[in-house]
Amino acid sequence: MSVVQRVLVGGITGAGKSTFAQQLAMSLGLPYHEMDAMYHGPNWQPIPTFVQDVEAVAEQPAWVLDSHGYTQVRDLLWQAADTVVWLDYSRPLVLRRVLSRSARRAWMGEPIFNGNTERFVNWFDSEHPIAWSMSQYRRRHDDMSARFADPQFRPLRRVRLSNPAAAELWLRVVQQEATGSRQFP
Repeated sequence: MSVVQRVLVGGITGAGKSTFAQQLAMSLGLPYHEMDAMYHGPNWQPIPTFVQDVEAVAEQPAWVLDSHGYTQVRDLLWQAADTVVWLDYSRPLVLRRVLSRSARRAWMGEPIFNGNTERFVNWFDSEHPIAWSMSQYRRRHDDMSARFADPQFRPLRRVRLSNPAAAELWLRVVQQEATGSRQFP
């Protein structure tokens, strides 16, 4: 396997894309970009320069993004990437993760990107990460499946990981490839 340079980490909200993408970027020494921070400005308002900002990242020689791409930039990113990693985790696992994360963020008033916070009062809003994750789970799965099968994306390294243990193993293998070191048990 050749070293990865331009990586999209896809999956549904709550799968752990950001954490995985940060770990991958750190272990490979690549710049990490948080897609939601590029899209959502203060008070959850879309950033007007979102598309231009993503285009500027996509033109760089190396990056890791924690999204398979918002609709406006999805095709651009898939064409610029050399690798797409799909965290294709089960709905129950994703639900546990997004519930835990949202509860922690709301309870602690933990700021996320651009000063935004999650609040318990918004949990039943259709745009809240919990509702979004569950309502869009099948749509995201179908979109990723179609893209993985699409001949135009055959040149991409497509990695589908079905559980956290597989994701950890893949991270170790990629890091070993990048450093030229192989460690056997």
